[in-house]
Amino acid sequence: MLTEFFNHYAAAYKPYKGGNWCYEDGLIYRGLELLHMVTGEDRWLAHVKRLADRQILSGPRLAGYNLSEYNIDNVKSGGTLLYLHALTGNAKYMRCAELLAAQLASQPRTRSGVYWHKLRYPWQIWLDGLYMAAPFQIGYAHVSGRQELVADAIAQIKTALRETFVPETGLYAHGVDEARQQKWADRETGRSRAHWARALGWLAMCLVDVADLVGPEAFSPLEAETTALMKRILELQTSSGLWLQVIDAPGLAGNYPEMSASAMFVYALERAQMLGLMSPIHEDLFSRLCKRAVKTDSDGRQYMTGICEVAGLGGFEGTYRDGTSGYYLSEPVVDDDSKGVGPLMMCAALSIMNRKPEQLAAAT
Repeated sequence: MLTEFFNHYAAAYKPYKGGNWCYEDGLIYRGLELLHMVTGEDRWLAHVKRLADRQILSGPRLAGYNLSEYNIDNVKSGGTLLYLHALTGNAKYMRCAELLAAQLASQPRTRSGVYWHKLRYPWQIWLDGLYMAAPFQIGYAHVSGRQELVADAIAQIKTALRETFVPETGLYAHGVDEARQQKWADRETGRSRAHWARALGWLAMCLVDVADLVGPEAFSPLEAETTALMKRILELQTSSGLWLQVIDAPGLAGNYPEMSASAMFVYALERAQMLGLMSPIHEDLFSRLCKRAVKTDSDGRQYMTGICEVAGLGGFEGTYRDGTSGYYLSEPVVDDDSKGVGPLMMCAALSIMNRKPEQLAAAT
């Protein structure tokens, strides 16, 4: 049963970066949160509390976290702090959330008003960063009473969509360099060239989570773009029910179905339907995903396969990521990475909301 896979995975989970606070762990936390929300089962809350608590140090501080890096990725897991504070009332969670809110309060911005992706990636907007920051910023606004942060998050997303939109494809570029200094950036537009599926997955999840957090009226500035993106994502689904690593290049040699992005798209499409942002899809997206993404080894252990380990733009660990199709196809493909399993948990939570538990068990 798929929920047993998640239970064993969480029980054995090792912090992605040796215990340092990071978004990779946050994806597992988010998946566990949603499973707890929809099932009410204590095991999911116990997992997320145990995993997050060991990253909270005296002070309180977050293990390995340094505000001065202005790494937008590190904000993602803050949603878990808000969730745990709401359930437990323990002030340490809110004090740690305030560390991340303080980062956003002084995070450098592009001239157009959007957060830099990181201090070492100046003047750059990445689709990844929208998912990392906006849901936390809005959640923090709700609990702190600072509603101006909601308007700011919506405005930043709106601007980022304008800056990254590629009319020729109807999709959004992974990143844009406002300074036009990066080798990956088009000299006229500043945008990166190829469409990496997971970058669009980050964006799609951001949009539906923000829509859920703010409600229809506040989300209205983003509704048209969200609906159009969901429609475009569906158009690019392959006959296998999955999406390709370079999403709009089916004839590209070496292109392959990538499971983390596929899970993100299934989650976003399912939630968009629930929120009334698109027409019903007469297809069991989740079951099709599970049949191809979840495998069983010779010992009967389930695992998730076909996950791009990491990808980005610019210099990283002695290499330069140039944002081309060839680059995205060169990154390692691994099993059981949190960037795939976390979104798969999120999909499963939505599936539990929409179907009977026995149907979930049959999905794999």
